[in-house]
Amino acid sequence: MSFSASPLVPGSESVDADAWRHAAERVMAAVTEALPQIPSAEPLSVGEALGDPEAALLPDPAGAAITGYLGGGAEGKVLLVVGQALVDALADTPFGALEPAQALRPALDTVAEGLGTRLDGEPTSTDIEGCLEVLAGGGTIVLVPLMAGETVSALVAVSMVDLPEPASRVTAGTAASSWGIDMLRDVEMEVTCELGRTRMTVRQLLALAPGDVVELDRLAGSPADLLVNGTLLARGEVVVVDESFGLRITEIVTRDAT
Repeated sequence: MSFSASPLVPGSESVDADAWRHAAERVMAAVTEALPQIPSAEPLSVGEALGDPEAALLPDPAGAAITGYLGGGAEGKVLLVVGQALVDALADTPFGALEPAQALRPALDTVAEGLGTRLDGEPTSTDIEGCLEVLAGGGTIVLVPLMAGETVSALVAVSMVDLPEPASRVTAGTAASSWGIDMLRDVEMEVTCELGRTRMTVRQLLALAPGDVVELDRLAGSPADLLVNGTLLARGEVVVVDESFGLRITEIVTRDAT
């Protein structure tokens, strides 16, 4: 591991060098664990840890900045800045567009768990311009660039107070990630089974009463649609499983299917 020679937080008193190096070691190990959950077209590796936000380099061009609060044993914040290429890829997945905060939640969870903490609440997007300011007032600051070759592909930054000691030290190893559908395996999706659709006027909707029948645009016995985040993924037969409805998949719909 490598560290910046000046582990100082601008505008504050000097941080004890040994304490900062220990914190940086913990953060780098946690970030390394999270690397496989950060999609990238090239293998990622951790770069030199820094303590000065003014010395940090962001991806060029930067696409999104995600931040979350740390709790459960420590107070602090975690920030993840990713490039525009990843934001564009998330906007055009086989399951429709994904918000960066949603898709990158597993990576932030892994960083928090590696530090012996947890995320409090849902991560949120923040403006890229001035995004490092969210780290102010949070105690010790450690910034870890994620490198794709010689290029900064992403940045993980943590500010924390009273970081708990882990039950067992996390060992940083070599990890690589590549863009692919596996990178989304921990992202929760809304799955909907649709029997059919119809169009009605407001007058017709207001006239509905118990016992009325609404005719759909699908013949009896036709397969139902399985939608993932609003995108058609498969078709199948409606079945009953333990007194609950289910869908037996009969067809996987590709992007070329009409």
